[in-house]
Amino acid sequence: MKICLISFDFWHYDEHIVAKLKEKGIDAHHINIGAFTHKNLGARLQNTFSKVFFGKNLKSENRQNFIISSLEKIGKQDQILVINPEAIEDRVHQIIRKKTDRNIAYLYDSMQRNPAEHILHYFDDVFSFDDEDVKKFGFRKINNYNYLPHEPSENQNPELDLFYITSYDKTRIARLIKLSEKLQTLNLRFKAIIAGKKSWKKKVSRFFDKKLIKNLIFRTKNIPQQQLPDYYKNTKAILDLQRDAQSGLSFRVFEAMALEKKYITDNQNISTYDFYNPENILILNKDFSNVEKSFFEKPYQKLPQEIYYKYTLDHWVNTVFKL
Repeated sequence: MKICLISFDFWHYDEHIVAKLKEKGIDAHHINIGAFTHKNLGARLQNTFSKVFFGKNLKSENRQNFIISSLEKIGKQDQILVINPEAIEDRVHQIIRKKTDRNIAYLYDSMQRNPAEHILHYFDDVFSFDDEDVKKFGFRKINNYNYLPHEPSENQNPELDLFYITSYDKTRIARLIKLSEKLQTLNLRFKAIIAGKKSWKKKVSRFFDKKLIKNLIFRTKNIPQQQLPDYYKNTKAILDLQRDAQSGLSFRVFEAMALEKKYITDNQNISTYDFYNPENILILNKDFSNVEKSFFEKPYQKLPQEIYYKYTLDHWVNTVFKL
């Protein structure tokens, strides 16, 4: 069987899907659009000139052509999975459709944030992690996946009570400030990394009390996904503040699951999942008054094996590709 994955894999999560397929003996390919870069400085300058004077992004156009040329090289596929297909032009979707017997889409962002109605007719199946979109558009529900190897909590010695990593986002930063104040009153050990090009320390740090700023790390470059487990192993609990207009589960909850970490979130929908256990998962209320030190002091409650497997990458791959 031949299967191809097409995605903008900036965070390197999607490459785990390809690795799992190959592990199962499948001839798998990954067209990583996000890895496409300018050939040289001249091409970069040409693209800048084109955007400024003609309003045309040559890099974006070359990325679309990169998909086509890559498909020509690998030939027809039994299945193609396109992740977040709204970033791909209609002309390219027409070619993708001809190159496979089964064309699949997976949306791990909400339709409100990234509308994709205009290209959904190209797909045989559309999967989504967002409950509201599943209800509204009739998509097939599937969550993100647990891609990490299982690491029992008793094999770890965390120094922190809570850890959080986020990109710069005004709404989430505002919530982080209030939560930080609450954590300080409880004398909990907390660290947060605010990463990305918009996370300039001068811009963000002025909102924090001087006593709180020592708990924050500002960096303009994102942390490679491969390094995240090292940060998570050093904490008892992982914080995950939700994006606006999103109800699906992020990768954070599954990373917490693999490493047997407690999980704190403002996503109210998480209580509907079969892995939800109030001993492991704290759903924040609006004023964070339900954050108590006892939550961090009690041991992690291990999940039943059948529930844990349901959210693994192995199960995800079997479900999406009907293996």
